[in-house]
Amino acid sequence: METLSKFTAPGAGLALTLAVGFWLSQLGKPYNGILFNVHKLIALGTVIFAILQISKTMNIAVSPLLIVVSIAAGLCVVALFASGALLSIGKLDYALTLVIHRIALAALLVMVVLASYLLGRNI
Repeated sequence: METLSKFTAPGAGLALTLAVGFWLSQLGKPYNGILFNVHKLIALGTVIFAILQISKTMNIAVSPLLIVVSIAAGLCVVALFASGALLSIGKLDYALTLVIHRIALAALLVMVVLASYLLGRNI
C-alpha cells in the first residue's frame, strides 16, 4: 500500500485533467483557448509527475504483467495527446478523432485501475 500512496498526486492530476476536459467539451467548439491550454498543461504535468513516481517504484520487484499494463497506459497517453492535438487543429474528421480520444481515455482508466490493483497487491 505504501507504493500505491505515491500515486495520489498523479491520480488527483488525472481527475483534474478529466474535469477540465469535460468542462471544455461542454463549452463546445471553438475551444476556449485558455481552458484548452490549462487542460493540456495539467495533463502534461500529471504525466511527468507519474513518470517520476513510476521511476521511484522500480526498485521494488515488479511483475511482467505490471510492465505490460504500464506500457499499455503509456500508449494510451500518447494516443490521448495525439488525438487531443488533432482535435484542436480540426483538420481531420472531428467525430472520429473524438471517438479515438474517448476510447484512449477509457483504456487509460482501465490500465490505471489495473496497475493500482497490481501495485496494491505488490505483484
